[in-house]
Amino acid sequence: MEIYNGQIFDEERALYGSVDVQVIGCRFDGPADGESALKESRDIVVQNSYFNLRYPFWHDTDLVIAGSEMTELCRAALWYSRDIHISGCKMHGIKALRECSDVVIENCDIISPEFGWSVSDIVMKNSSAQGEYFMMRSNDLRFDYVTLKGKYSFQYIEDAVFTNCRFDTKDAFWHAKNVLVKDSVIKGEYLAWYCENVTFENCTIIGTQPLCYCKGLKLINCRMEKADLAFEKSEVDATVFGEMLSIKNPKSGVIRLGSVKEIIMDDPEAQGRIETDAELLK
Repeated sequence: MEIYNGQIFDEERALYGSVDVQVIGCRFDGPADGESALKESRDIVVQNSYFNLRYPFWHDTDLVIAGSEMTELCRAALWYSRDIHISGCKMHGIKALRECSDVVIENCDIISPEFGWSVSDIVMKNSSAQGEYFMMRSNDLRFDYVTLKGKYSFQYIEDAVFTNCRFDTKDAFWHAKNVLVKDSVIKGEYLAWYCENVTFENCTIIGTQPLCYCKGLKLINCRMEKADLAFEKSEVDATVFGEMLSIKNPKSGVIRLGSVKEIIMDDPEAQGRIETDAELLK
């Protein structure tokens, strides 16, 4: 294994095509403003390094990045790469992760618009994220103890499990398929429209007009706050604790809840049943 320790690289493709390399305490920064530092590389370990230049990790395989910083100027840091483990890092450049597979992200701070587009087999744990259109068109996601702030998240995703998460987001989970969200808090307007086979279990859902035009929607022991005009034209099986503001024209299924202030059934095709139960007010 070749080791680079404490060096500064700013030239174009500084370590292009590297194989079996360890990069420790290095800086990718400087007046030459070079791109693609470790493009087309494999079996790379990066520790405690600083990336302030564009496109460092494209078309890489077997990549470990630990304790490192990718700044706002480090745009599109990881694209078309696979078998990646990222831990204890700052990922602050736009489009930081795209078209990658088999990725583990742990204990990271992500500030990155358009993060995670068209990725697959992603595990994210104990991390925070900010950014719009987070994880769009991605599949096989497993998130645990992740916080997110940003609009339009998780659109068009498939086959995902989220546990112990907190999402402050708008228009989330639109067109999502085969998703389980468990023991989590989801805050934001217009949640999960047009989704299919999505289940929320032991969750708190906060915001206006959630869960409309859904197919195969399930809510298991959830709470819904500030939720009005919910479930419009949805196929739904739901158990909801407490009181909801209003429910509008559920297409089919059963909604069991403590109470609801207003029920709007002015569509002849709306056949969903709404059942109130004093036990669920607790």
